[in-house]
Amino acid sequence: MLLLIGLIIGLVLGLTGAGGSVFAVPLLMLMGGLSMGDAVGISLGAVAASTLYGSIRNWRGKKILWVPGMILAATGALTAPFGKWLGMQTPELWLLTGFNLLAMIIAVRMWISAARTPERARVVRAGNFSAEPSLGLLCNLSKTGQFELRPRCVSGLVLGGILVGLLSGLFGVGGGFLIVPLLLALSPISMAQAVSTSLIIIAAVSGSGFISHVAMNPHSDWAVLGLVVTGGVLGMMLGQAISHKIANARLQKLFAICLIAISVTTLALHY
Repeated sequence: MLLLIGLIIGLVLGLTGAGGSVFAVPLLMLMGGLSMGDAVGISLGAVAASTLYGSIRNWRGKKILWVPGMILAATGALTAPFGKWLGMQTPELWLLTGFNLLAMIIAVRMWISAARTPERARVVRAGNFSAEPSLGLLCNLSKTGQFELRPRCVSGLVLGGILVGLLSGLFGVGGGFLIVPLLLALSPISMAQAVSTSLIIIAAVSGSGFISHVAMNPHSDWAVLGLVVTGGVLGMMLGQAISHKIANARLQKLFAICLIAISVTTLALHY
Protein backbone atom coordinates (compact mmCIF):
# COMPACT_ATOMS: atom_id res chain seq x y z
CA MET A 1 0.00 0.00 0.00
CA LEU A 2 2.81 2.43 0.87
CA LEU A 3 4.50 1.75 -2.46
CA LEU A 4 1.20 2.49 -4.22
CA ILE A 5 0.79 5.73 -2.24
CA GLY A 6 4.29 6.79 -3.31
CA LEU A 7 3.49 5.89 -6.92
CA ILE A 8 0.38 8.09 -6.83
CA ILE A 9 2.30 10.95 -5.20
CA GLY A 10 5.08 10.83 -7.80
CA LEU A 11 2.64 10.54 -10.69
CA VAL A 12 0.46 13.44 -9.55
CA LEU A 13 3.55 15.51 -8.73
CA GLY A 14 4.92 14.88 -12.21
CA LEU A 15 1.66 15.53 -14.06
CA THR A 16 1.06 18.97 -12.53
CA GLY A 17 2.91 22.19 -13.20
CA ALA A 18 2.41 23.36 -9.60
CA GLY A 19 0.56 22.13 -6.53
CA GLY A 20 0.89 18.37 -7.03
CA SER A 21 2.84 17.70 -3.83
CA VAL A 22 -0.13 18.78 -1.72
CA PHE A 23 -1.71 15.39 -2.46
CA ALA A 24 1.00 13.62 -0.45
CA VAL A 25 -0.03 14.37 3.15
CA PRO A 26 -3.76 13.48 2.88
CA LEU A 27 -2.95 10.29 0.94
CA LEU A 28 -0.47 9.21 3.60
CA MET A 29 -3.05 9.89 6.30
CA LEU A 30 -6.07 8.34 4.59
CA MET A 31 -4.43 5.36 2.89
CA GLY A 32 -1.30 4.90 5.00
CA GLY A 33 -2.80 5.49 8.43
CA LEU A 34 -0.06 7.95 9.45
CA SER A 35 -0.45 10.83 11.87
CA MET A 36 -0.27 14.38 10.55
CA GLY A 37 3.28 14.85 11.87
CA ASP A 38 4.60 11.61 10.38
CA ALA A 39 2.78 12.26 7.09
CA VAL A 40 4.41 15.69 6.79
CA GLY A 41 7.89 14.22 7.35
CA ILE A 42 7.42 11.33 4.91
CA SER A 43 5.88 13.71 2.38
CA LEU A 44 8.94 15.97 2.51
CA GLY A 45 11.26 13.02 1.88
CA ALA A 46 9.17 11.63 -0.98
CA VAL A 47 8.72 15.02 -2.66
CA ALA A 48 12.44 15.81 -2.35
CA ALA A 49 13.46 12.50 -3.95
CA SER A 50 10.83 12.66 -6.71
CA THR A 51 11.60 16.25 -7.75
CA LEU A 52 15.34 15.64 -7.62
CA TYR A 53 14.91 12.70 -9.98
CA GLY A 54 12.54 14.69 -12.17
CA SER A 55 15.05 17.52 -12.56
CA ILE A 56 17.90 15.32 -13.80
CA ARG A 57 16.90 15.60 -17.47
CA ASN A 58 17.01 19.41 -17.22
CA TRP A 59 20.22 19.65 -15.19
CA ARG A 60 22.44 20.69 -18.10
CA GLY A 61 19.79 22.47 -20.10
CA LYS A 62 19.15 26.18 -20.40
CA LYS A 63 15.73 26.09 -18.79
CA ILE A 64 16.91 26.28 -15.18
CA LEU A 65 17.34 29.84 -13.95
CA TRP A 66 20.23 29.10 -11.62
CA VAL A 67 20.81 32.43 -9.84
CA PRO A 68 17.19 33.17 -8.84
CA GLY A 69 16.67 29.46 -8.28
CA MET A 70 19.55 29.30 -5.80
CA ILE A 71 18.29 32.40 -3.95
CA LEU A 72 14.85 30.85 -3.56
CA ALA A 73 16.29 27.44 -2.67
CA ALA A 74 18.72 28.81 -0.07
CA THR A 75 16.19 30.99 1.75
CA GLY A 76 13.56 28.24 1.59
CA ALA A 77 16.00 25.61 2.87
CA LEU A 78 16.96 27.84 5.79
CA THR A 79 13.39 28.48 6.89
CA ALA A 80 11.93 24.98 6.29
CA PRO A 81 13.35 23.62 9.59
CA PHE A 82 11.66 26.48 11.47
CA GLY A 83 8.39 25.62 9.71
CA LYS A 84 8.83 21.99 10.80
CA TRP A 85 9.51 23.06 14.40
CA LEU A 86 6.47 25.35 14.32
CA GLY A 87 4.33 22.45 13.13
CA MET A 88 5.46 20.36 16.09
CA GLN A 89 4.29 23.10 18.47
CA THR A 90 0.87 23.42 16.81
CA PRO A 91 -2.08 21.21 17.84
CA GLU A 92 -2.62 18.56 15.16
CA LEU A 93 -6.24 19.55 14.56
CA TRP A 94 -5.25 23.15 13.87
CA LEU A 95 -2.44 21.98 11.62
CA LEU A 96 -4.79 19.66 9.77
CA THR A 97 -7.38 22.40 9.31
CA GLY A 98 -4.78 24.84 8.02
CA PHE A 99 -3.36 22.28 5.61
CA ASN A 100 -6.73 21.38 4.11
CA LEU A 101 -7.75 25.02 3.74
CA LEU A 102 -4.47 25.59 1.89
CA ALA A 103 -5.14 22.49 -0.25
CA MET A 104 -8.57 23.82 -1.22
CA ILE A 105 -7.08 27.20 -2.17
CA ILE A 106 -4.51 25.41 -4.34
CA ALA A 107 -7.26 23.31 -5.94
CA VAL A 108 -9.28 26.41 -6.82
CA ARG A 109 -6.18 28.05 -8.25
CA MET A 110 -5.42 24.94 -10.34
CA TRP A 111 -8.96 24.99 -11.76
CA ILE A 112 -8.85 28.73 -12.56
CA SER A 113 -5.41 28.44 -14.14
CA ALA A 114 -6.52 25.49 -16.30
CA ALA A 115 -9.63 27.40 -17.40
CA ARG A 116 -7.88 30.71 -18.18
CA THR A 117 -4.60 29.44 -19.64
CA PRO A 118 -5.18 25.85 -20.82
CA GLU A 119 -1.95 25.85 -22.83
CA ARG A 120 0.05 26.07 -19.59
CA ALA A 121 -1.57 22.89 -18.29
CA ARG A 122 0.53 20.94 -20.81
CA VAL A 123 3.75 22.10 -19.12
CA VAL A 124 4.23 19.70 -16.21
CA ARG A 125 7.16 18.65 -14.03
CA ALA A 126 7.57 15.31 -15.78
CA GLY A 127 7.72 16.97 -19.18
CA ASN A 128 10.74 17.29 -21.44
CA PHE A 129 11.66 20.98 -21.74
CA SER A 130 14.51 20.56 -24.21
CA ALA A 131 12.40 21.71 -27.16
CA GLU A 132 10.77 24.63 -25.34
CA PRO A 133 11.94 28.16 -26.26
CA SER A 134 13.65 30.30 -23.63
CA LEU A 135 12.07 33.75 -23.48
CA GLY A 136 14.62 35.38 -21.20
CA LEU A 137 16.15 35.41 -17.74
CA LEU A 138 14.57 36.45 -14.48
CA CYS A 139 15.14 40.15 -13.65
CA ASN A 140 17.75 41.87 -15.86
CA LEU A 141 21.23 41.35 -17.24
CA SER A 142 23.93 44.01 -17.31
CA LYS A 143 25.67 45.06 -20.52
CA THR A 144 28.43 42.57 -19.77
CA GLY A 145 25.92 39.75 -19.47
CA GLN A 146 26.12 39.47 -15.69
CA PHE A 147 23.02 38.88 -13.61
CA GLU A 148 21.87 42.10 -11.93
CA LEU A 149 20.87 41.50 -8.34
CA ARG A 150 18.64 44.55 -7.99
CA PRO A 151 17.02 45.15 -4.58
CA ARG A 152 13.42 44.74 -5.75
CA CYS A 153 14.17 41.49 -7.55
CA VAL A 154 16.25 39.99 -4.74
CA SER A 155 13.80 41.05 -2.03
CA GLY A 156 10.95 39.40 -3.94
CA LEU A 157 12.93 36.18 -4.28
CA VAL A 158 14.01 36.18 -0.62
CA LEU A 159 10.50 36.85 0.71
CA GLY A 160 9.12 34.19 -1.61
CA GLY A 161 11.75 31.70 -0.45
CA ILE A 162 10.99 32.38 3.22
CA LEU A 163 7.27 31.78 2.69
CA VAL A 164 7.90 28.62 0.65
CA GLY A 165 10.24 27.25 3.30
CA LEU A 166 7.81 27.92 6.16
CA LEU A 167 4.87 26.31 4.36
CA SER A 168 7.00 23.37 3.24
CA GLY A 169 8.24 22.59 6.73
CA LEU A 170 4.85 23.26 8.32
CA PHE A 171 2.63 21.29 5.93
CA GLY A 172 4.99 18.98 4.02
CA VAL A 173 4.28 20.59 0.63
CA GLY A 174 6.85 21.32 -2.05
CA GLY A 175 5.83 24.91 -2.60
CA GLY A 176 5.51 24.79 -6.39
CA PHE A 177 2.11 26.49 -6.12
CA LEU A 178 4.00 29.59 -4.91
CA ILE A 179 7.32 29.20 -6.72
CA VAL A 180 5.95 28.94 -10.26
CA PRO A 181 3.61 31.99 -10.03
CA LEU A 182 6.39 34.00 -8.34
CA LEU A 183 8.89 33.24 -11.11
CA LEU A 184 6.31 34.06 -13.77
CA ALA A 185 5.36 37.31 -12.02
CA LEU A 186 8.91 38.63 -11.66
CA SER A 187 9.87 38.28 -15.32
CA PRO A 188 8.37 37.37 -18.73
CA ILE A 189 9.86 33.87 -18.72
CA SER A 190 8.28 30.76 -20.19
CA MET A 191 6.19 28.33 -18.19
CA ALA A 192 8.77 25.65 -19.03
CA GLN A 193 11.54 27.70 -17.41
CA ALA A 194 9.45 28.35 -14.30
CA VAL A 195 8.46 24.69 -13.84
CA SER A 196 11.97 23.42 -14.59
CA THR A 197 13.51 25.82 -12.08
CA SER A 198 10.89 24.97 -9.48
CA LEU A 199 12.02 21.32 -9.46
CA ILE A 200 15.47 22.24 -8.13
CA ILE A 201 14.02 24.61 -5.55
CA ILE A 202 11.43 22.10 -4.31
CA ALA A 203 14.09 19.38 -4.01
CA ALA A 204 16.31 21.65 -1.89
CA VAL A 205 13.55 23.02 0.34
CA SER A 206 11.82 19.66 0.85
CA GLY A 207 15.17 18.00 1.51
CA SER A 208 15.97 20.56 4.20
CA GLY A 209 12.54 20.06 5.78
CA PHE A 210 12.99 16.29 5.74
CA ILE A 211 16.43 16.48 7.37
CA SER A 212 14.96 18.64 10.14
CA HIS A 213 12.13 16.10 10.55
CA VAL A 214 14.63 13.28 11.04
CA ALA A 215 16.67 15.41 13.47
CA MET A 216 13.57 16.19 15.54
CA ASN A 217 12.21 12.62 15.26
CA PRO A 218 15.19 10.26 15.71
CA HIS A 219 12.94 7.20 15.65
CA SER A 220 11.62 7.79 12.12
CA ASP A 221 10.40 4.70 10.27
CA TRP A 222 12.93 4.33 7.44
CA ALA A 223 11.13 1.33 5.96
CA VAL A 224 7.99 3.41 5.41
CA LEU A 225 10.04 6.23 3.91
CA GLY A 226 11.87 3.82 1.60
CA LEU A 227 8.65 2.40 0.19
CA VAL A 228 7.04 5.80 -0.34
CA VAL A 229 10.18 7.29 -1.90
CA THR A 230 10.60 4.30 -4.22
CA GLY A 231 6.99 4.63 -5.31
CA GLY A 232 7.42 8.38 -5.76
CA VAL A 233 10.40 8.01 -8.09
CA LEU A 234 8.60 5.29 -10.07
CA GLY A 235 5.58 7.60 -10.32
CA MET A 236 7.75 10.42 -11.65
CA MET A 237 9.27 8.01 -14.19
CA LEU A 238 5.79 6.97 -15.31
CA GLY A 239 4.79 10.62 -15.55
CA GLN A 240 7.77 11.30 -17.81
CA ALA A 241 6.66 8.48 -20.09
CA ILE A 242 3.01 9.57 -20.45
CA SER A 243 2.94 13.33 -19.72
CA HIS A 244 3.11 14.32 -23.39
CA LYS A 245 0.00 12.25 -24.09
CA ILE A 246 -2.33 13.14 -21.23
CA ALA A 247 -1.21 16.45 -19.69
CA ASN A 248 -3.91 19.01 -20.45
CA ALA A 249 -6.35 21.44 -18.85
CA ARG A 250 -8.97 18.73 -18.33
CA LEU A 251 -6.48 16.65 -16.30
CA GLN A 252 -5.59 19.68 -14.17
CA LYS A 253 -9.28 20.27 -13.44
CA LEU A 254 -9.67 16.60 -12.50
CA PHE A 255 -6.74 16.92 -10.08
CA ALA A 256 -8.36 20.03 -8.58
CA ILE A 257 -11.65 18.16 -7.98
CA CYS A 258 -9.81 15.18 -6.46
CA LEU A 259 -7.81 17.46 -4.17
CA ILE A 260 -10.94 19.13 -2.83
CA ALA A 261 -12.61 15.73 -2.33
CA ILE A 262 -9.56 14.39 -0.45
CA SER A 263 -9.35 17.52 1.71
CA VAL A 264 -13.03 17.42 2.64
CA THR A 265 -12.79 13.70 3.44
CA THR A 266 -9.71 14.20 5.61
CA LEU A 267 -11.38 16.99 7.56
CA ALA A 268 -14.62 15.01 7.97
CA LEU A 269 -12.78 12.00 9.39
CA HIS A 270 -10.86 14.04 11.95
CA TYR A 271 -13.60 16.33 13.28
